[in-house]
Amino acid sequence: MVSNREFRVKEGGIRLDAAILREFPTTTRAFAREAVERGDVLVGGRPAAKGLKLRGGETVFVRELMEATDNRVKPAGVCPQPVFEDTSLLAFDKPAGQPVQPLSCRETGTLMNAVVTRYPECRNVGDSPLMAGALHRIDADTSGLVLVARTADAFANLRAQFAAQTVEKTYLALVEGAVAVGGTLENDLAHDPTLPFCRMIDARRNRLTNAQRAKLKPLHAVTTFKPIAQTTYANEERTLLEVVIRTGVTHQIRAQLAMAGLHIVNDRLYGAFAVENQLGHCLHALAAKFAHPESGDPVEIRTPVPSWADFR
Repeated sequence: MVSNREFRVKEGGIRLDAAILREFPTTTRAFAREAVERGDVLVGGRPAAKGLKLRGGETVFVRELMEATDNRVKPAGVCPQPVFEDTSLLAFDKPAGQPVQPLSCRETGTLMNAVVTRYPECRNVGDSPLMAGALHRIDADTSGLVLVARTADAFANLRAQFAAQTVEKTYLALVEGAVAVGGTLENDLAHDPTLPFCRMIDARRNRLTNAQRAKLKPLHAVTTFKPIAQTTYANEERTLLEVVIRTGVTHQIRAQLAMAGLHIVNDRLYGAFAVENQLGHCLHALAAKFAHPESGDPVEIRTPVPSWADFR
């Protein structure tokens, strides 16, 4: 962390964030911009404007500036009991409403904040400092299985399995209506560029202009589902689906089921009716099958069935 430091700009025509990065090479351009936006950078004694171009000769005072080495998950919170644990791997049953990882090193309250509290070796594992060894993500409002590597070798091995699409992930999804038969869904999914938040659309079938469609970066997603139980809630039929995926596209199951007219209960982002007093939507990461990163033996890790999926 850089605190209460001052420097003089030697040359003109340079942006403020670039000047900060040049003076403090241990930071990043993103952290420099963030400090300016927070008002922690003063030029000539005044808060600096975003995108300011310097003339040269100005005095810049930096109150607080994060450095690259600060960009790690901060230990915080009580770690849940893992559903699986050995020397190379951890698995957790994440509750609905909790993000997997922080979006910045200032954020706490995520699963990985809690994990590095109890397992500090995870903090430096992986290629993303804020993931801290987490091998994949599930949405904050999705509950269930999250796999975490404890060593660099385990991380590399398992990420290669995810990339090769040999990890089989099973979910439970409670959807609106009665579903009689299962099926396989294939779509090329992409982020909707017309929205300020994340929502996936079919890159081939949408209402975008040709110019907008040309900028999409679609990813192929394959989802297989089958009905395994039915119930009725407030005179409305619901069906419990077992869903299996090997691809891992953002919002894959939520988006593809909705495109097929199968809306996950309480998933309002994808068109489901709101359910009063319910936290999260009814999607749960139930299990994963893969090869153990050390022994190579087949492994299946499962989480408990959530209450909304237990029809006994």
